[in-house]
Amino acid sequence: MNATRIDRGSNETTEIYSEGTELVFERTFDAPREQVWKAFTDPQIIPRWWGKHGTITTVVEMDVRPGGKWRYVNSAPDRDDVTFYGEYLDVAPPERFEWTFMFDVEGIGPMGGPESYDFEDLGSRTKVRSVGHFDSLESIDGALATGMVEGAIETWDRLDAELARG
Repeated sequence: MNATRIDRGSNETTEIYSEGTELVFERTFDAPREQVWKAFTDPQIIPRWWGKHGTITTVVEMDVRPGGKWRYVNSAPDRDDVTFYGEYLDVAPPERFEWTFMFDVEGIGPMGGPESYDFEDLGSRTKVRSVGHFDSLESIDGALATGMVEGAIETWDRLDAELARG
């Protein structure tokens, strides 16, 4: 790809950047790939880490197979519930999955699109790489304006703590 790489809010644990119309999140977790995969695909584990600190996530639907639907409702005391939803497009345990990642933004409507997750086996550690595919740089900027970077970092911080608990 010949697109310019733009840092989108990386910190000491999570690298976040865009290249063209792709928005990339990368982080290495101190846990084996099978454990990280399970944390992303087990509806009993998702509520323990998914969402910003102080939020509660309810897994309404989660059918981890190509064509399977998923729907999470994220609640917080200071705002209306936010529903995230989509469909699994490809699932290759424990290496990768691709889904549509959608959410509704008040006054704008549905936002999101295809997103892929790769789980790179580093022995006792796992590098997770999420790539969101957008139709334009303006769409990326719109998604980032919703607080996506802060939310993703906090969510992955919670995942890191959950993985440390085993």
